[in-house]
Amino acid sequence: MAVRYFYEEVNFKLPHPRKTSQWIADTVKKEKGSLGDVSYVFCKDSFLLELNQKHLNHDTLTDIIAFDLSDESSEGISGEIYISLERVAENAEKYDAAFMQELHRVLIHGILHLLGYSDKTEAEKVLMRKKEEAYLSLRK
Repeated sequence: MAVRYFYEEVNFKLPHPRKTSQWIADTVKKEKGSLGDVSYVFCKDSFLLELNQKHLNHDTLTDIIAFDLSDESSEGISGEIYISLERVAENAEKYDAAFMQELHRVLIHGILHLLGYSDKTEAEKVLMRKKEEAYLSLRK
């Protein structure tokens, strides 16, 4: 069971990947889940837009798409999480946050989706944000 990081045509490498992976595993454990295989793919807007159009029939830019790949045979949560670094940078500026702070928010946001949390309704968005804040505060 592992967290892996991939890069699709971006000039970026996640600093401290082991530390980040441990934080993600700790988050899953605190949610009473177990970690299977999770892959993060850091990419550009154009790559994520194509995925959004092809798989979700959405024609909009987004910062993250999470595909839950867990099934009966999976040990723990498994999935692929795609993150647009361009959206993260724009949102960091928009919300007056540091780039890495916003990136960590999106990293944990994807895990929360794989754990079953949604953000479609206003109440779900509030809960998701509360969970994000709680787990961000645990990042050392």
